[in-house]
Amino acid sequence: MNILQPWNIVFLIGFVIYYRIRHVFILRTKDEKKEVRRMDGLEKGLLAGMAPGTLLLPVLYLFTPWLAFADYRLPIVVPWIGTVAMIVSLWLFWRSHSDLGQNWSVSLELRENHELVTRGVYRFIRHPMYASIWLWAFAQGMLLQNWLAGWSVAPAFAAMYFMRVPREEQLMCEKFGDQYRTYMRQTGRLWPRWTAGEKA
Repeated sequence: MNILQPWNIVFLIGFVIYYRIRHVFILRTKDEKKEVRRMDGLEKGLLAGMAPGTLLLPVLYLFTPWLAFADYRLPIVVPWIGTVAMIVSLWLFWRSHSDLGQNWSVSLELRENHELVTRGVYRFIRHPMYASIWLWAFAQGMLLQNWLAGWSVAPAFAAMYFMRVPREEQLMCEKFGDQYRTYMRQTGRLWPRWTAGEKA
């Protein structure tokens, strides 16, 4: 088992915090009535595709020797960078959920009386939660020194990000119209829009 290696312990602590944040907000929003729910085959496939890289392979790597054939070693500075990325990711992940409040959902949904949130981190970027998951994906690769457990989350999340975000923004445009289109012009997707003409 790899669990006793220091950087794996760091990852495991972050892993527990990550899922605790998500669990808390699932419980907080589970009874909210839905106005729109687009859980089609593509959405189900994208969510299912995240499970191996974010849950199954890291657990197998940490608690079994089954993935040892894909181990590698990185310079000592890399896991330190990964730790910083993980801390920033967890803060942004929590803050994104907190700012959304009852408007958050795990899939493409709109609640009754859904609010367009433009405060907190959403004042600067439209998808801070996705930004946090990108950070997490890179942190995972730098902390779990295994090609499968470390990096499998990145392509899975890339598929989700590039296929889901246009659908999500279309849904928001349908709901909020010009209000959301104006918000899109004022913010970047993953990082702040520094100039009016810059695409983030």
